[in-house]
Amino acid sequence: MKIILVRHGETEENFLCHIQGRKNDLLNDGGRRQCKRLKSKLNDKKIDACYMSPLVRCVETAMILIGERVEMISDQRLIDREMGYLEGKNKQEYNAYRFWDYDLNWDKFHVEPIQDVFMRCSEFLNDILEHHENDTVIVVTHSVPYRAIRHLIQGTELKGNLLDGFIDNCQCEEFEYQKKKSS
Repeated sequence: MKIILVRHGETEENFLCHIQGRKNDLLNDGGRRQCKRLKSKLNDKKIDACYMSPLVRCVETAMILIGERVEMISDQRLIDREMGYLEGKNKQEYNAYRFWDYDLNWDKFHVEPIQDVFMRCSEFLNDILEHHENDTVIVVTHSVPYRAIRHLIQGTELKGNLLDGFIDNCQCEEFEYQKKKSS
């Protein structure tokens, strides 16, 4: 299966460097322009299915990218990380390294533990692989599930700090993902 992984376009909260979490915001004008630029790069690609987070910024991103080419399927497992008391705060108040430490699995301030994020993303990948083994699937999500899915596809050892660089709005990467061979 080929997976085209996309982070949603920019929102006003992203622009202001606020922690967004599950706040349900529309894209801003810059985010819509980002999506239109990405759409032009994806126009010639064969896409068999589109899965997206149910939050409106991902739905809007998917609608701009895909339109009516294929059915768009909302999947709760792609929703952004619950950020608890940190939602709406400036990103400087968030110690990302602690919250991305797989072994620590911190849930301080009622932030969703990172192992829970990886578990739901792993279940999602297994389900879509079962239904789309030979297809190209676009997945529109948020930076946290995006990063978790990328780690899972790449087979990263799930231990220690898994924070690996910045994921920009409307970032897009393509991956091949296949069933793991049993030993």
